[in-house]
This record gives sequence, structure tokens and C-alpha cells, in this order.
Amino acid sequence: MIEKLPKEVLKVIQKIQTAGFEVYVVGGAVRDILMKKSVSDWDFATNAEPDEIQKIFPESFYDNRFGTVGIAAKYLGNSKSEQIFEITTYRKESDYSDRRHPDKVLFAKTIQEDLARRDFTINAIALLADGLLTTDYSKNLVDPFDGQRDLKAKIVRAVSDPSRRFAEDALRLLRAVRFSTQLGFVIEPATFEAIKVNAPLIQKISGERIRDELLKILASNYPADGFWILRNSGLLKEILPELENCFGIEQKSPGRHHIYDVGTHSIKSLEACPSRDPLVRFATLLHDIGKPATCGQDEKGTITFYNHEIIGAHLAKGIANRLAFSKKDRELLVTLVRWHQFTVDEATTTAAVRRFIRRIGVENIGDMIDLRVGDRLGGGLKEATSWRLRRFMKMIEKELHPPFAVRDLAVDGHDVMEILGIAPGPEVGKVLAELFEEIEEGKEKNDRNALLERLSQIKKAME
Repeated sequence: MIEKLPKEVLKVIQKIQTAGFEVYVVGGAVRDILMKKSVSDWDFATNAEPDEIQKIFPESFYDNRFGTVGIAAKYLGNSKSEQIFEITTYRKESDYSDRRHPDKVLFAKTIQEDLARRDFTINAIALLADGLLTTDYSKNLVDPFDGQRDLKAKIVRAVSDPSRRFAEDALRLLRAVRFSTQLGFVIEPATFEAIKVNAPLIQKISGERIRDELLKILASNYPADGFWILRNSGLLKEILPELENCFGIEQKSPGRHHIYDVGTHSIKSLEACPSRDPLVRFATLLHDIGKPATCGQDEKGTITFYNHEIIGAHLAKGIANRLAFSKKDRELLVTLVRWHQFTVDEATTTAAVRRFIRRIGVENIGDMIDLRVGDRLGGGLKEATSWRLRRFMKMIEKELHPPFAVRDLAVDGHDVMEILGIAPGPEVGKVLAELFEEIEEGKEKNDRNALLERLSQIKKAME
């Protein structure tokens, strides 16, 4: 039994049942319940058709051809929530000529027919709504494809024929990798082979859809594992050929600390990146995509990649456009790739630090440092930072938060001369130094009115 069933969920169930229809909880909600996780997204399936659902929920909307009616939580008694609950009529399998959407929607009579068209066994389990109010789910579960077994075994397996499932909806190719990555599951061999065979179908999917799945992989606890799966399945070369081209580009040479080829280094860098932000992780993954085009060798035999960050920024912009990133996200991605090759050594000057801050923006400094940490560790180094990088970070901190000095006082020499009635000279500096010392010792606050009052006291003492 769910410890605290949201009132709006209960309301959906009660209204549909009162109208005389069946209602099941389906999809990720059932999976989360069985895995003893909190449920954030609730989806329902029913034998009521869309027009009947809308009669039950007059405030609902139905603007698609897939049998799904949406109802906002605010119409179910929760005015503070922006959540939308989806209620879908049982559907049958159909042809998918565009590899994404059914050519037509065929309504089914039973939940079993509906589950047969779903992607993976772990998502093809339905829970009769009454089961939410009991402690024994087993009596209310409909599980025709042994999804519970695969949940326990931590397996992602396609429902029935995997090639047919992927041919129906090519986005499922990426979804299999995403579920594997998010849940820490293994993709079942026949399903994985079908992904490899059908990988080119992903080209039928829009950039926005691909982007959303990639960001979910990047936001997971094991993003690097996800990208290894993408590469081993053949999906990586279809959706990120710029990254695929990095594999086999060697970096090991005299004077270099790198021990991996560029592609392996890129995924290792992603794995080591301390940021949880999927966009920063993506920039870390892509930071060296300009290296294949700039690979060379100098007279000492050292492999070089001169200006790879410039070429990489151009490629990153192309990827961001292809995947329909927002302008803000695209700019951050390109900025991080373009300027990741910043120099940190004992010769770094204050002017260089200021240029660095201007180029990447104050708000992006932490993200850039996270990328650099991932880059270092992903290259085979054992420590996240070097003394040079730590010195550079201290110089940045000093520029952003300079130490309190006499020049930062809320009053200045003109105030001193006006209130004390003295001319310009050493005495003015002496009084300012006295005020600064009192503030440092905690005797005064750096507040203009307070310091003006203090100057008046000094004038009285002088009289």
C-alpha cells in the first residue's frame, strides 16, 4: 500500500470507477511502486474512450490522436501543483510508418491488449487501481510478459519481438539505453542485438526527442556507462558522429600525460566530472571533439592538437543546433568547449585571470572548473587538481572577492577633509587608516552613516 496516496490520484480513480469503467495505473508508476521508490508521474489506462473520459473530467483536454486525455492537478483539488495526469484508452498495436507515431489509433477492449503494444516488459505491468489501497499488490497486478521477473533480475527486455518494437517507434532504441543507465539494469542480449541491427532507424527521430533522452542519460548516476552502451550498440555514430570519430585518435606520446585515445578519454572525463548538471557533463564529454581534425605531430614526436578547442566549439554549436538546444544552453555548451584549454602555470598573471573571467562569465566559472577536473582525471591523472590549478582558483577568488582595504571604506578622503576641516595631506590618510583598523577589529561597521558619525566624534576630540 502507498503510504501517502496523493488526493488527486485517488480522485481520478474514484471518478472513473464511479462512472462504471475500469482504471489501471500503468508505466513508470507501477515500476516505481514495485521497486519501492516514490512515484512522481502517474499514468492511467482505462476502457473508457476519450469522449467518455472528458465527460467525467470536463476541465480535461484532448488534443492528440493517441487516445490520451490530460487533466491538470488544479482541477483535482491541488491548486499548488502544475502536474498533468494522463488517462489513456486501452490501445491495440498499429502500423508506425514514420517509426515514431501509429498511423491510426485502434482502441482495445482489455488491459492485456494494451500492455502487448508497450516497449519493455518492466513497463508492461498494470496495477488495478484498487491495489493502491491494499498491502498485497500481487492480486491486482496484470503482468503478461513477466515484467516483475525482469525487475528482480535487473533486465531491460523488449516486449515480444524487439525488432518489431523498435521498428514501431525508433525512440525506443534510446529509451532502452536510458532505462538501463538510470536503473543500473542490463539490456537483455536479444534486445541489445535488435538495437544494433536497427540503430540507423534513430535518424527518423527528431533532434528534440534525442536531446531529451541524452540529457536523461547524462543526469543519471552512471552517465559514462550509458555512453559506452550507446557506442557498443552503434547508436553513438548515428546521433553523435563527432564523438564517435574521436575513438582511435591516440594521445600517448612523449611529454603527454594522456593514456587513452581521445574517445575513451572523453567518456572517462564524463565519468570523473564532479558536476551533476547534465549540460556541464555534456560539455565535458564533447570538450575534445575538435581533436580528430587537428591531430598532428611535432619534431620531437609529440602528438599535437593545435586549436582543437576552436574547431570543437564549432562542432559543439552544430550538435546543439541539431539537437534543438535552447539558445542559453547552446551558448553555455559552446563557451565551455571553446575555452576549456585555459592555461594555468606559475606565469599566469592577474590580467590573464581577468580575461578568463570575461570570456566565460562569472556564472560559468564553477562549471568550467568542473570540466577541467573531469578532463584531468579522465586523462589518467590521480589528483583532481594540481597546485597550479589551485593557485589559479585562488587568483580568481581574489578577483571576484578582493580583500577589504581602505579603498573599500564607505567614506573617503573628501568626507574626512569636509568634516574635520583639514587640508589634503598625510593626516587624511591617517584618519582613514584609523577607521579601517576599527572596522577590522569589529569596533565599527563599514556603514556610511556610522562612519560619518565616527568622524564627527573624532572632530570633537580634536577641538
